[in-house]
Amino acid sequence: MPSEDIRTSLGLRPVINVSGTMTSLGASIVVPEAIAAMTSILPQFVEMNDLQRKASAVIARLTGGEAGFVTASCAAGITLAIAGTITGSDLLAIEKLPSVSTEKNEVLVQMGHIVSYGAPVDQSIRLAGAKTVMIGQATSTHRYHMENAITEKTAAALYVVSHHVVDYGLLKLTEFVEIARAKSVPVIVDAASEYDLRSFLEQGADIVLYSGHKFLGGPTSGIVAGRKDLVRNAFLQNMGIGRGMKVGKESVFGLMAALEAWEKRDHDGIRARETSYLHLWRDTLENRPGVTALIEPDPTGNPLDRMRVIVSAHEAHITAWDLADALARGTPPVIVRDHEVEHHYFYLDPCNLHPGQETIVANRLAEELDKASASNDIIATPLENRSKHRFDGALRWPD
Repeated sequence: MPSEDIRTSLGLRPVINVSGTMTSLGASIVVPEAIAAMTSILPQFVEMNDLQRKASAVIARLTGGEAGFVTASCAAGITLAIAGTITGSDLLAIEKLPSVSTEKNEVLVQMGHIVSYGAPVDQSIRLAGAKTVMIGQATSTHRYHMENAITEKTAAALYVVSHHVVDYGLLKLTEFVEIARAKSVPVIVDAASEYDLRSFLEQGADIVLYSGHKFLGGPTSGIVAGRKDLVRNAFLQNMGIGRGMKVGKESVFGLMAALEAWEKRDHDGIRARETSYLHLWRDTLENRPGVTALIEPDPTGNPLDRMRVIVSAHEAHITAWDLADALARGTPPVIVRDHEVEHHYFYLDPCNLHPGQETIVANRLAEELDKASASNDIIATPLENRSKHRFDGALRWPD
């Protein structure tokens, strides 16, 4: 960790991130190789399309796809990939988006995959001029739902891999691909936060999309990889709606360096270090009244465990959401993964810590639980207050 924290000079809170690879917190710690690459290319001029050709070769090697390119984010990748299935290589059609003259502009998505990652998934579809066709119900999609939804208007089918989606009762990717392929419908996979760079294309997807700034530790960016013709048609959208999603030379070259560093990364060593953090936190919380600490695997199969901290307010003298808020307000602020906190638990994610911060997290947990234990009353603010005031800060911005 740098000896001087730039955040202090900017007047920003020096938060510790145990929430995960969250865009709202700056995503991840950028690897040194990417930082060096960005620094080296920033003073130079390059022909961007040629640089993207170089990136394509690296992306293809790492993902097993035929081609690839770098865009602003995985969300941008969704829009560009879908736009490419609508326009093909028709440059006039590309210029006219999001106005669409063809009726072949429908995109199938399982209802249980219509989630928000900070913005709604279906908004990325609509930005391409496409229409979202939801199939099945929130917790149930069967073959007949998808088979009967495919028509001559179907341009693509989108499959979302995320801890936010419903994880039961829906079509798995291999079956989703099988149904789509039988009717020549391209399958696009949103794998923004996934560790595995090859399996989705190996399972038959035509295009896969990743965030460059999450597990890869690259600059803010997105990867579009897969079948060459579809990738090319998506890339051509940079002459249209993709203009607002462009990336600079530093993002392209930085991501190339992050991908190449990924090949050499000591993944087992990182996993062992993260596991030691989880064990420290479990030991810290052991025998705490009303607190249960469970080490659980990542729900989408990433090689990562997290800690679920279950809080019984009656015994711990604090609710799970008040504990999460207290950790975030304190010094230093510790930001946990609290998207399911209404179920009386939150998660601690070990993947974005600088050395020594794991101990600070343990100390902050103990500090806040000690305060609650010493309280005569149970600290229990109405859960509804969180929902009511969730967007207050954004609506006051920049004040």
